[in-house]
Amino acid sequence: MKRLGMPASDDTIIRHLKRRMAAFGAKTTVRVAGIDDWAWRKGCRYGTVIVDLERREVIDILRDRSASGTAEWLRRHPELEVVSRDRCGLYAQGVREGAPQARQVADRFHLLQNLRETIEMQLSRSGRPTGRALLPEAEDEVEGAATTVSLQPRSNQVAEHRDLTRQAQRRSRQAIFAEVKALRDKGMPFNAIAKKTGYDRRSIKSWLQHDEPPPRRARTPTPCSPNYFWDYLSQRWAAGCVHGRVLFDEIKLRGYAGSFSHLARFLAKWRRPKSKAAPSIPVIVPFPAKAETQAIDPTTGWLISPIIAAALCIKPRGLLTSAQAAKIAALKSASSDFTAMRQLAMRFRGLLRNKDLGKLDDWLTDAHQSGLYAMQRFARTLRRDIDAVRNALKEKWSSGQTEGQVNRLKTLKRAMYGRAGTELLRARMLPLHLPINHTS
Repeated sequence: MKRLGMPASDDTIIRHLKRRMAAFGAKTTVRVAGIDDWAWRKGCRYGTVIVDLERREVIDILRDRSASGTAEWLRRHPELEVVSRDRCGLYAQGVREGAPQARQVADRFHLLQNLRETIEMQLSRSGRPTGRALLPEAEDEVEGAATTVSLQPRSNQVAEHRDLTRQAQRRSRQAIFAEVKALRDKGMPFNAIAKKTGYDRRSIKSWLQHDEPPPRRARTPTPCSPNYFWDYLSQRWAAGCVHGRVLFDEIKLRGYAGSFSHLARFLAKWRRPKSKAAPSIPVIVPFPAKAETQAIDPTTGWLISPIIAAALCIKPRGLLTSAQAAKIAALKSASSDFTAMRQLAMRFRGLLRNKDLGKLDDWLTDAHQSGLYAMQRFARTLRRDIDAVRNALKEKWSSGQTEGQVNRLKTLKRAMYGRAGTELLRARMLPLHLPINHTS
Protein backbone atom coordinates (compact mmCIF):
# COMPACT_ATOMS: atom_id res chain seq x y z
CA MET A 1 0.00 0.00 0.00
CA LYS A 2 2.91 2.36 0.68
CA ARG A 3 4.14 1.92 -2.90
CA LEU A 4 0.73 3.08 -4.15
CA GLY A 5 0.78 6.11 -1.84
CA MET A 6 -2.16 4.89 0.23
CA PRO A 7 -1.94 5.71 3.95
CA ALA A 8 -4.33 2.92 5.01
CA SER A 9 -3.21 -0.64 5.64
CA ASP A 10 -4.24 -3.60 3.52
CA ASP A 11 -6.53 -4.90 6.27
CA THR A 12 -8.34 -1.55 6.42
CA ILE A 13 -8.88 -1.49 2.68
CA ILE A 14 -10.26 -5.04 2.71
CA ARG A 15 -12.56 -4.15 5.61
CA HIS A 16 -13.96 -1.13 3.76
CA LEU A 17 -14.36 -3.17 0.58
CA LYS A 18 -16.36 -5.86 2.42
CA ARG A 19 -18.52 -3.20 4.10
CA ARG A 20 -19.29 -1.51 0.78
CA MET A 21 -20.24 -4.74 -0.93
CA ALA A 22 -22.39 -6.01 1.94
CA ALA A 23 -25.32 -3.82 0.86
CA PHE A 24 -24.88 -4.36 -2.87
CA GLY A 25 -27.37 -7.21 -3.17
CA ALA A 26 -30.14 -5.23 -1.51
CA LYS A 27 -29.82 -2.31 -3.94
CA THR A 28 -29.67 -4.13 -7.25
CA THR A 29 -32.54 -5.62 -9.22
CA VAL A 30 -32.34 -8.47 -11.69
CA ARG A 31 -34.74 -9.61 -14.40
CA VAL A 32 -32.80 -12.51 -15.98
CA ALA A 33 -30.46 -14.52 -13.73
CA GLY A 34 -28.09 -17.41 -14.27
CA ILE A 35 -27.37 -19.81 -11.39
CA ASP A 36 -24.51 -22.30 -11.13
CA ASP A 37 -22.36 -23.94 -8.48
CA TRP A 38 -18.64 -23.67 -7.81
CA ALA A 39 -16.36 -25.75 -5.63
CA TRP A 40 -14.82 -24.63 -2.38
CA ARG A 41 -13.28 -28.08 -2.38
CA LYS A 42 -14.17 -30.32 -5.29
CA GLY A 43 -16.32 -33.25 -4.27
CA CYS A 44 -16.88 -31.92 -0.74
CA ARG A 45 -18.13 -28.34 -0.46
CA TYR A 46 -19.84 -26.16 -3.04
CA GLY A 47 -21.10 -22.60 -3.23
CA THR A 48 -23.48 -20.79 -5.58
CA VAL A 49 -22.87 -17.91 -7.99
CA ILE A 50 -25.73 -15.79 -9.34
CA VAL A 51 -25.19 -13.73 -12.50
CA ASP A 52 -27.28 -11.02 -14.16
CA LEU A 53 -27.33 -12.28 -17.74
CA GLU A 54 -28.45 -8.92 -19.13
CA ARG A 55 -25.66 -6.88 -17.53
CA ARG A 56 -23.20 -9.84 -17.66
CA GLU A 57 -22.18 -9.20 -14.06
CA VAL A 58 -22.12 -11.22 -10.87
CA ILE A 59 -24.92 -10.29 -8.48
CA ASP A 60 -24.11 -12.41 -5.46
CA ILE A 61 -22.01 -15.27 -4.10
CA LEU A 62 -23.70 -17.74 -1.75
CA ARG A 63 -21.76 -19.79 0.76
CA ASP A 64 -23.53 -23.10 0.09
CA ARG A 65 -25.34 -25.05 -2.64
CA SER A 66 -28.83 -25.76 -1.38
CA ALA A 67 -32.45 -25.38 -2.41
CA SER A 68 -33.31 -23.47 0.77
CA GLY A 69 -30.44 -20.98 0.42
CA THR A 70 -31.27 -20.35 -3.24
CA ALA A 71 -34.99 -19.91 -2.47
CA GLU A 72 -34.23 -17.46 0.34
CA TRP A 73 -32.15 -15.28 -1.98
CA LEU A 74 -34.75 -15.40 -4.77
CA ARG A 75 -37.55 -14.29 -2.43
CA ARG A 76 -35.71 -10.98 -1.99
CA HIS A 77 -35.97 -10.41 -5.76
CA PRO A 78 -39.63 -10.67 -6.76
CA GLU A 79 -38.89 -8.84 -10.03
CA LEU A 80 -37.11 -11.93 -11.40
CA GLU A 81 -38.61 -13.21 -14.67
CA VAL A 82 -36.17 -15.80 -16.10
CA VAL A 83 -33.68 -18.17 -14.44
CA SER A 84 -31.16 -20.09 -16.55
CA ARG A 85 -29.60 -23.12 -14.87
CA ASP A 86 -28.08 -26.52 -15.48
CA ARG A 87 -29.88 -29.78 -14.70
CA CYS A 88 -29.21 -29.56 -10.95
CA GLY A 89 -32.35 -30.54 -9.07
CA LEU A 90 -31.46 -28.40 -6.05
CA TYR A 91 -31.62 -25.20 -8.08
CA ALA A 92 -34.83 -26.29 -9.82
CA GLN A 93 -36.45 -26.82 -6.43
CA GLY A 94 -35.02 -23.56 -5.10
CA VAL A 95 -36.47 -21.58 -8.01
CA ARG A 96 -39.88 -23.24 -7.61
CA GLU A 97 -39.94 -22.30 -3.93
CA GLY A 98 -38.36 -18.84 -4.07
CA ALA A 99 -39.45 -17.50 -7.48
CA PRO A 100 -42.49 -19.42 -8.72
CA GLN A 101 -43.26 -16.59 -11.14
CA ALA A 102 -39.94 -17.01 -12.98
CA ARG A 103 -39.50 -19.13 -16.10
CA GLN A 104 -36.80 -21.77 -15.70
CA VAL A 105 -34.56 -22.37 -18.73
CA ALA A 106 -32.41 -25.50 -18.96
CA ASP A 107 -28.99 -24.84 -20.45
CA ARG A 108 -28.68 -26.37 -23.93
CA PHE A 109 -25.00 -27.24 -23.49
CA HIS A 110 -25.76 -29.22 -20.35
CA LEU A 111 -28.58 -31.02 -22.14
CA LEU A 112 -26.08 -32.25 -24.73
CA GLN A 113 -23.62 -33.15 -21.99
CA ASN A 114 -26.28 -35.20 -20.23
CA LEU A 115 -27.03 -36.97 -23.51
CA ARG A 116 -23.34 -37.77 -24.00
CA GLU A 117 -23.12 -39.22 -20.48
CA THR A 118 -26.23 -41.27 -21.18
CA ILE A 119 -24.72 -42.75 -24.33
CA GLU A 120 -21.48 -43.51 -22.52
CA MET A 121 -23.44 -45.29 -19.78
CA GLN A 122 -25.24 -47.47 -22.33
CA LEU A 123 -22.05 -48.37 -24.20
CA SER A 124 -20.34 -49.30 -20.93
CA ARG A 125 -22.63 -52.30 -20.65
CA SER A 126 -20.88 -54.14 -23.50
CA GLY A 127 -17.33 -53.32 -22.40
CA ARG A 128 -15.28 -50.54 -20.88
CA PRO A 129 -11.59 -50.74 -21.78
CA THR A 130 -9.28 -48.27 -20.12
CA GLY A 131 -6.16 -46.68 -21.55
CA ARG A 132 -5.26 -48.24 -24.92
CA ALA A 133 -6.01 -51.86 -24.15
CA LEU A 134 -6.03 -54.24 -27.14
CA LEU A 135 -8.74 -56.74 -27.89
CA PRO A 136 -7.40 -60.20 -27.02
CA GLU A 137 -6.89 -62.59 -29.91
CA ALA A 138 -8.97 -65.35 -28.30
CA GLU A 139 -12.54 -64.27 -27.73
CA ASP A 140 -13.05 -67.33 -25.51
CA GLU A 141 -10.85 -65.69 -22.89
CA VAL A 142 -13.37 -62.90 -22.51
CA GLU A 143 -16.57 -64.90 -22.79
CA GLY A 144 -15.27 -67.59 -20.46
CA ALA A 145 -14.11 -65.17 -17.82
CA ALA A 146 -15.56 -65.83 -14.39
CA THR A 147 -16.90 -63.49 -11.81
CA THR A 148 -18.63 -63.65 -8.45
CA VAL A 149 -22.29 -62.80 -8.77
CA SER A 150 -25.38 -63.35 -6.71
CA LEU A 151 -27.90 -65.99 -7.71
CA GLN A 152 -30.73 -63.63 -6.78
CA PRO A 153 -32.65 -62.78 -10.00
CA ARG A 154 -32.89 -59.06 -10.75
CA SER A 155 -36.23 -57.89 -12.09
CA ASN A 156 -35.46 -54.27 -11.46
CA GLN A 157 -34.22 -52.55 -14.63
CA VAL A 158 -31.84 -50.25 -12.76
CA ALA A 159 -30.23 -53.13 -10.87
CA GLU A 160 -29.91 -55.08 -14.10
CA HIS A 161 -28.15 -52.17 -15.80
CA ARG A 162 -25.69 -51.81 -12.92
CA ASP A 163 -24.94 -55.54 -13.00
CA LEU A 164 -24.29 -55.46 -16.75
CA THR A 165 -22.00 -52.45 -16.40
CA ARG A 166 -20.11 -54.02 -13.51
CA GLN A 167 -19.67 -57.28 -15.42
CA ALA A 168 -18.45 -55.41 -18.51
CA GLN A 169 -15.81 -53.67 -16.42
CA ARG A 170 -14.62 -56.97 -14.96
CA ARG A 171 -14.63 -58.55 -18.40
CA SER A 172 -12.51 -55.74 -19.88
CA ARG A 173 -10.10 -55.90 -16.93
CA GLN A 174 -9.73 -59.65 -17.38
CA ALA A 175 -9.10 -59.20 -21.11
CA ILE A 176 -6.39 -56.61 -20.45
CA PHE A 177 -4.71 -58.86 -17.90
CA ALA A 178 -4.81 -61.85 -20.30
CA GLU A 179 -3.27 -59.75 -23.07
CA VAL A 180 -0.43 -58.53 -20.85
CA LYS A 181 0.29 -62.07 -19.64
CA ALA A 182 0.28 -63.43 -23.21
CA LEU A 183 2.74 -60.77 -24.41
CA ARG A 184 5.04 -61.47 -21.48
CA ASP A 185 4.91 -65.23 -22.14
CA LYS A 186 6.11 -64.52 -25.67
CA GLY A 187 9.23 -62.91 -24.20
CA MET A 188 8.30 -59.29 -24.80
CA PRO A 189 10.02 -56.87 -22.37
CA PHE A 190 8.11 -54.57 -20.05
CA ASN A 191 8.82 -51.43 -22.08
CA ALA A 192 7.51 -53.03 -25.27
CA ILE A 193 4.35 -54.21 -23.52
CA ALA A 194 3.82 -50.73 -22.11
CA LYS A 195 4.23 -49.17 -25.56
CA LYS A 196 1.84 -51.62 -27.19
CA THR A 197 -0.92 -51.52 -24.58
CA GLY A 198 -0.54 -47.94 -23.36
CA TYR A 199 -0.14 -48.83 -19.68
CA ASP A 200 2.58 -47.71 -17.33
CA ARG A 201 5.61 -50.02 -17.05
CA ARG A 202 5.33 -50.19 -13.26
CA SER A 203 1.66 -51.18 -13.45
CA ILE A 204 2.46 -53.98 -15.89
CA LYS A 205 5.29 -55.24 -13.71
CA SER A 206 2.96 -55.25 -10.70
CA TRP A 207 0.24 -57.11 -12.62
CA LEU A 208 2.59 -59.85 -13.77
CA GLN A 209 3.31 -60.77 -10.16
CA HIS A 210 -0.25 -62.17 -9.87
CA ASP A 211 -2.04 -65.08 -11.48
CA GLU A 212 -5.30 -63.11 -11.66
CA PRO A 213 -6.08 -59.40 -12.00
CA PRO A 214 -5.30 -57.78 -8.65
CA PRO A 215 -8.29 -56.29 -6.81
CA ARG A 216 -8.79 -52.57 -7.06
CA ARG A 217 -7.85 -50.58 -4.00
CA ALA A 218 -10.89 -48.95 -2.43
CA ARG A 219 -10.84 -45.24 -1.71
CA THR A 220 -10.56 -44.12 1.87
CA PRO A 221 -14.09 -43.19 3.04
CA THR A 222 -14.74 -39.48 3.44
CA PRO A 223 -17.68 -37.62 5.04
CA CYS A 224 -19.18 -37.36 1.54
CA SER A 225 -19.58 -41.16 1.41
CA PRO A 226 -22.10 -43.27 3.38
CA ASN A 227 -19.27 -45.78 3.92
CA TYR A 228 -17.79 -43.27 6.36
CA PHE A 229 -20.81 -43.92 8.63
CA TRP A 230 -20.95 -47.68 8.07
CA ASP A 231 -20.91 -48.60 11.77
CA TYR A 232 -23.70 -46.21 12.70
CA LEU A 233 -25.88 -47.09 9.69
CA SER A 234 -25.49 -50.82 10.25
CA GLN A 235 -26.46 -50.45 13.92
CA ARG A 236 -29.54 -48.37 13.07
CA TRP A 237 -30.49 -50.79 10.28
CA ALA A 238 -30.22 -53.76 12.64
CA ALA A 239 -32.37 -51.85 15.15
CA GLY A 240 -35.16 -51.67 12.55
CA CYS A 241 -34.70 -48.13 11.19
CA VAL A 242 -34.86 -48.65 7.41
CA HIS A 243 -36.32 -45.29 6.37
CA GLY A 244 -33.80 -43.49 4.16
CA ARG A 245 -34.87 -39.95 5.01
CA VAL A 246 -34.60 -40.61 8.73
CA LEU A 247 -31.12 -42.08 8.37
CA PHE A 248 -30.15 -39.19 6.08
CA ASP A 249 -31.13 -36.59 8.69
CA GLU A 250 -29.35 -38.52 11.45
CA ILE A 251 -26.00 -38.87 9.68
CA LYS A 252 -26.16 -35.25 8.51
CA LEU A 253 -26.07 -34.28 12.17
CA ARG A 254 -22.93 -36.41 12.43
CA GLY A 255 -21.15 -34.64 9.57
CA TYR A 256 -22.41 -36.38 6.42
CA ALA A 257 -21.76 -34.06 3.45
CA GLY A 258 -23.11 -36.22 0.64
CA SER A 259 -26.49 -36.31 -1.08
CA PHE A 260 -29.59 -38.32 -0.29
CA SER A 261 -29.40 -40.13 -3.64
CA HIS A 262 -25.91 -41.39 -2.74
CA LEU A 263 -27.24 -42.75 0.53
CA ALA A 264 -30.25 -44.31 -1.24
CA ARG A 265 -27.94 -46.22 -3.61
CA PHE A 266 -25.93 -47.38 -0.62
CA LEU A 267 -29.03 -48.62 1.23
CA ALA A 268 -30.45 -50.29 -1.88
CA LYS A 269 -27.98 -53.15 -1.45
CA TRP A 270 -29.38 -53.81 2.02
CA ARG A 271 -32.99 -53.68 0.85
CA ARG A 272 -32.67 -56.49 -1.71
CA PRO A 273 -34.35 -59.63 -0.33
CA LYS A 274 -32.00 -62.58 0.06
CA SER A 275 -33.01 -65.74 -1.74
CA LYS A 276 -33.65 -68.67 0.61
CA ALA A 277 -32.24 -71.02 -1.99
CA ALA A 278 -29.06 -69.03 -2.41
CA PRO A 279 -25.97 -70.64 -0.89
CA SER A 280 -24.17 -68.96 1.97
CA ILE A 281 -20.96 -68.63 -0.04
CA PRO A 282 -20.52 -66.90 -3.42
CA VAL A 283 -20.80 -69.06 -6.50
CA ILE A 284 -18.50 -68.61 -9.46
CA VAL A 285 -20.48 -68.48 -12.70
CA PRO A 286 -19.33 -67.49 -16.17
CA PHE A 287 -20.11 -64.14 -17.74
CA PRO A 288 -23.02 -64.19 -20.18
CA ALA A 289 -22.04 -64.12 -23.80
CA LYS A 290 -21.76 -60.66 -25.24
CA ALA A 291 -24.55 -59.62 -27.55
CA GLU A 292 -22.31 -57.28 -29.54
CA THR A 293 -18.66 -57.14 -30.43
CA GLN A 294 -16.40 -54.32 -29.35
CA ALA A 295 -15.36 -51.79 -31.96
CA ILE A 296 -11.69 -51.47 -32.93
CA ASP A 297 -10.13 -48.28 -34.25
CA PRO A 298 -9.08 -49.15 -37.83
CA THR A 299 -6.10 -46.77 -37.73
CA THR A 300 -4.53 -47.94 -34.46
CA GLY A 301 -5.99 -51.37 -33.70
CA TRP A 302 -7.01 -50.26 -30.21
CA LEU A 303 -10.44 -50.69 -28.70
CA ILE A 304 -12.65 -47.60 -28.90
CA SER A 305 -13.57 -46.69 -25.33
CA PRO A 306 -17.15 -45.70 -24.42
CA ILE A 307 -15.92 -42.18 -23.56
CA ILE A 308 -14.63 -41.58 -27.09
CA ALA A 309 -17.58 -43.37 -28.68
CA ALA A 310 -20.07 -41.21 -26.76
CA ALA A 311 -18.28 -38.01 -27.76
CA LEU A 312 -18.33 -39.06 -31.42
CA CYS A 313 -21.97 -40.14 -31.19
CA ILE A 314 -23.21 -36.58 -30.61
CA LYS A 315 -20.83 -34.95 -33.12
CA PRO A 316 -22.36 -34.03 -36.51
CA ARG A 317 -20.84 -35.58 -39.62
CA GLY A 318 -19.85 -32.19 -41.00
CA LEU A 319 -17.50 -31.63 -38.04
CA LEU A 320 -15.82 -35.05 -38.17
CA THR A 321 -12.27 -35.62 -39.33
CA SER A 322 -11.49 -38.58 -41.57
CA ALA A 323 -10.13 -40.57 -38.61
CA GLN A 324 -13.25 -39.84 -36.55
CA ALA A 325 -15.52 -40.83 -39.44
CA ALA A 326 -13.66 -44.16 -39.66
CA LYS A 327 -14.22 -44.73 -35.94
CA ILE A 328 -17.94 -44.05 -36.31
CA ALA A 329 -18.15 -46.51 -39.22
CA ALA A 330 -16.45 -49.15 -37.06
CA LEU A 331 -18.79 -48.41 -34.15
CA LYS A 332 -21.86 -48.69 -36.36
CA SER A 333 -20.78 -52.03 -37.80
CA ALA A 334 -19.99 -53.41 -34.33
CA SER A 335 -22.96 -52.09 -32.35
CA SER A 336 -26.58 -51.69 -33.35
CA ASP A 337 -27.13 -49.78 -30.11
CA PHE A 338 -24.62 -47.15 -31.21
CA THR A 339 -26.39 -46.76 -34.56
CA ALA A 340 -29.76 -46.24 -32.87
CA MET A 341 -28.34 -43.79 -30.31
CA ARG A 342 -26.54 -41.74 -32.97
CA GLN A 343 -29.79 -41.33 -34.89
CA LEU A 344 -31.52 -40.13 -31.73
CA ALA A 345 -28.58 -37.86 -30.84
CA MET A 346 -28.57 -36.16 -34.25
CA ARG A 347 -32.31 -35.58 -34.01
CA PHE A 348 -31.88 -34.10 -30.53
CA ARG A 349 -29.16 -31.73 -31.75
CA GLY A 350 -31.48 -30.66 -34.54
CA LEU A 351 -34.20 -29.89 -32.00
CA LEU A 352 -31.86 -27.67 -29.99
CA ARG A 353 -30.56 -25.88 -33.08
CA ASN A 354 -33.86 -25.39 -34.91
CA LYS A 355 -35.87 -24.85 -31.70
CA ASP A 356 -38.66 -27.05 -33.00
CA LEU A 357 -41.02 -27.60 -30.07
CA GLY A 358 -43.43 -29.67 -32.14
CA LYS A 359 -40.93 -32.51 -32.57
CA LEU A 360 -39.81 -32.68 -28.93
CA ASP A 361 -42.65 -34.94 -27.82
CA ASP A 362 -42.09 -37.24 -30.81
CA TRP A 363 -38.40 -37.53 -29.89
CA LEU A 364 -39.22 -38.37 -26.28
CA THR A 365 -41.64 -41.08 -27.44
CA ASP A 366 -39.09 -42.60 -29.83
CA ALA A 367 -36.38 -42.55 -27.14
CA HIS A 368 -38.73 -44.30 -24.72
CA GLN A 369 -39.60 -46.94 -27.33
CA SER A 370 -35.98 -47.49 -28.44
CA GLY A 371 -35.51 -50.40 -26.01
CA LEU A 372 -32.25 -48.85 -24.73
CA TYR A 373 -32.26 -48.43 -20.96
CA ALA A 374 -30.03 -45.34 -20.88
CA MET A 375 -32.07 -43.49 -23.52
CA GLN A 376 -35.31 -44.37 -21.75
CA ARG A 377 -33.86 -43.03 -18.51
CA PHE A 378 -32.74 -39.82 -20.26
CA ALA A 379 -36.23 -39.34 -21.71
CA ARG A 380 -37.78 -39.79 -18.25
CA THR A 381 -35.50 -37.14 -16.73
CA LEU A 382 -36.39 -34.71 -19.52
CA ARG A 383 -40.10 -35.26 -18.91
CA ARG A 384 -39.64 -34.46 -15.21
CA ASP A 385 -38.08 -31.12 -16.22
CA ILE A 386 -40.11 -30.65 -19.39
CA ASP A 387 -41.04 -26.99 -18.83
CA ALA A 388 -37.40 -25.94 -18.51
CA VAL A 389 -36.48 -28.04 -21.56
CA ARG A 390 -39.23 -26.43 -23.63
CA ASN A 391 -38.08 -22.99 -22.49
CA ALA A 392 -34.56 -23.92 -23.63
CA LEU A 393 -35.94 -24.29 -27.15
CA LYS A 394 -37.93 -21.03 -26.98
CA GLU A 395 -35.67 -18.68 -25.01
CA LYS A 396 -32.37 -17.17 -26.12
CA TRP A 397 -30.82 -17.34 -22.63
CA SER A 398 -28.16 -19.86 -21.64
CA SER A 399 -25.62 -20.43 -18.85
CA GLY A 400 -22.62 -19.52 -20.99
CA GLN A 401 -22.01 -16.23 -19.19
CA THR A 402 -22.48 -17.96 -15.83
CA GLU A 403 -19.85 -20.58 -16.69
CA GLY A 404 -17.44 -17.82 -17.66
CA GLN A 405 -17.94 -16.11 -14.32
CA VAL A 406 -17.30 -19.42 -12.56
CA ASN A 407 -13.94 -19.67 -14.34
CA ARG A 408 -13.13 -16.13 -13.22
CA LEU A 409 -14.10 -17.06 -9.66
CA LYS A 410 -11.78 -20.07 -9.71
CA THR A 411 -8.87 -17.89 -10.78
CA LEU A 412 -9.51 -15.38 -8.00
CA LYS A 413 -9.99 -18.11 -5.41
CA ARG A 414 -6.63 -19.68 -6.24
CA ALA A 415 -4.91 -16.29 -6.11
CA MET A 416 -6.49 -15.64 -2.69
CA TYR A 417 -5.34 -18.90 -1.15
CA GLY A 418 -5.41 -18.52 2.61
CA ARG A 419 -7.82 -15.54 2.61
CA ALA A 420 -10.54 -16.69 0.21
CA GLY A 421 -13.51 -16.29 2.54
CA THR A 422 -17.01 -15.74 1.24
CA GLU A 423 -17.10 -12.02 1.99
CA LEU A 424 -13.80 -11.17 0.34
CA LEU A 425 -14.48 -13.43 -2.63
CA ARG A 426 -17.86 -11.79 -3.05
CA ALA A 427 -16.29 -8.33 -2.87
CA ARG A 428 -13.81 -9.18 -5.61
CA MET A 429 -16.40 -10.79 -7.88
CA LEU A 430 -19.02 -8.05 -7.68
CA PRO A 431 -18.62 -4.95 -9.90
CA LEU A 432 -17.24 -1.76 -8.38
CA HIS A 433 -19.75 0.62 -10.02
CA LEU A 434 -23.12 1.37 -8.52
CA PRO A 435 -25.88 -1.15 -9.25
CA ILE A 436 -28.29 -0.47 -12.08
CA ASN A 437 -31.99 -0.93 -11.40
CA HIS A 438 -33.98 -2.32 -14.32
CA THR A 439 -37.16 -0.46 -15.12
CA SER A 440 -40.06 -1.86 -17.06
